[in-house]
Amino acid sequence: MVSSADVQRLFLQAVFSRGILSENLAQVLWKKCIDTVKAADDSIEVTQSGDKADWDAFVVKINKSLDNLDLEFRHLLDESSGKEMYAVVNRKGDDIAQIATEYTPAEIAYFKAIIEQIMLAPHESFSVSSLAALRELSAIKPKSNMSKTQAEIVLSSFVAKGWLLKSKRGRYSLSTRSLLELQSYLRTTYPDELQECTICLEIVTRGIACHTNNCKTRMHHHCFANFRRRHSACPSCSQDWPREAHEKPLLPVGEGAVRAGDDGKRRARIKSTEASEDDEPTEEDEPTIAQTQRKSQRTKKGKAPVNESMDMDEDEDGTGMPEASQKRRRSSKK
Repeated sequence: MVSSADVQRLFLQAVFSRGILSENLAQVLWKKCIDTVKAADDSIEVTQSGDKADWDAFVVKINKSLDNLDLEFRHLLDESSGKEMYAVVNRKGDDIAQIATEYTPAEIAYFKAIIEQIMLAPHESFSVSSLAALRELSAIKPKSNMSKTQAEIVLSSFVAKGWLLKSKRGRYSLSTRSLLELQSYLRTTYPDELQECTICLEIVTRGIACHTNNCKTRMHHHCFANFRRRHSACPSCSQDWPREAHEKPLLPVGEGAVRAGDDGKRRARIKSTEASEDDEPTEEDEPTIAQTQRKSQRTKKGKAPVNESMDMDEDEDGTGMPEASQKRRRSSKK
């Protein structure tokens, strides 16, 4: 029997078949679903005035119906166009949720490795070249048997399905779909590396940055355009922003920030003081954090510390003991 709840069911089926869609398209689908239900039974009363309040109320109903499934009909402004985009996203990124994807564990690990490259790209360029993306095959743990040709196919799949964007320069960056669906993952995994828009407080991977040293202002292009109509100075440091071409320009965030020689480089991860002791240092963390700690400990005590379990690396012989500890043990045996 047809009911008003069928509007939500039809709408969700239309959304699932499209993945991500603009607000205008979403509202068109919503109205068509209402017309379809009314055509089946004209006695059914469904509110459709076409105003923003009715649309927002419908979105609330959709999210209530998805709540038990840990799904959400979420919206986000596209960083390039400024258009409001919608998608049904998974609020949980656990192992069970990953089983539902069409990608293999190796392909998911490869995708995460590319995200790491993008988030740690130098100068806040938040993009990675094709060559650097293919080199990330070696970073997959456990070691994948994926060939370079297979990796190229998988990369094309990430782009085709809207997980990554590929520019004319051949650089990969995060898409609106990734920013929507992976927002919790990005904020949890890269809390100190990601940048937030000073205006809308959403993640910024394309936009502008204030040219003042150490100023934290970052804005999407559309947020900057709206802000600049009413203000001429930075909202954080209060420095006047340029209006003439000869003045010091604002800094780019995104692919425009790429410099010669950046290919393959990445920023050092910033370790939080509240990080778990079980967190393993990355290749970038090891020389910048763990080795510095060991050096400072030796300088203060004049010898290697007794307990080095926090930054222990497995040696070539598989003992898992620091080199200094192995030398002491061999000398004591003699």
